[in-house]
Amino acid sequence: MRRKRRIFGAAAAMALLAAWSLLEEAGAYSLDTIIVGPENSSVSDGENTKNQSGQPEEEHWKLTVVNRWNPIPDSWEVTLTQLQNDQSVDSRIYPELQQMFDDARAEGILPLISSSYRTGEMQQEMMDEKIQEYLDQGYTYQEAEEQAEWWVAVPGTSEHQLGLAVDITTADWQRQDASVVWQWLNENSCRYGFIRRYPEDKSDITGISGEPWHYRYVGKKAAEEITRQGICLEEYLGE
Repeated sequence: MRRKRRIFGAAAAMALLAAWSLLEEAGAYSLDTIIVGPENSSVSDGENTKNQSGQPEEEHWKLTVVNRWNPIPDSWEVTLTQLQNDQSVDSRIYPELQQMFDDARAEGILPLISSSYRTGEMQQEMMDEKIQEYLDQGYTYQEAEEQAEWWVAVPGTSEHQLGLAVDITTADWQRQDASVVWQWLNENSCRYGFIRRYPEDKSDITGISGEPWHYRYVGKKAAEEITRQGICLEEYLGE
């Protein structure tokens, strides 16, 4: 089935989901793809023009900044590839994501995507649940909302709505702790164009509390430079 989805805004960060049950030893962690929209869709007009970051327009999508101060562009469109466990990602990042998982498994690492593309409605549900958690603890609504926004992005400002971000945990908590997966990603994800998007020491810049599980595709060149310098995406782009 083929269709094109348009994202109208909404936002981000989420508590890790419990590990997905292993299907069978041989294929439990694979990322089988099902195309649910035209492959290789582009937000550009196809011309090799330059933008302010110096990137060709057809490459600029990789560096789209979405945070509490920069909502999802109204013109943003995404074509999704559905993964084996019903998660979905932008089809343009799928090849590198698949390769990263294949290489991780070859080294005995057991990664699992617990969250990926989200609709605005899904993001709002997450925000409402987080606010309720703080209300149950005795916070006022305003206080609960302020606290929740450090953990869940306001709908319309979530990278998950771009289709370029994935939350990664362990596929088997009994065999391997998630920290082992995150350590491997910290050391290797940039080779595939991914960065750890929310380091603890950058929360004042990103607007999100540290999340070792949240990885964002920015392309190999940017990922390697961001990782080498120990900076975040906002700093890389000078925002």
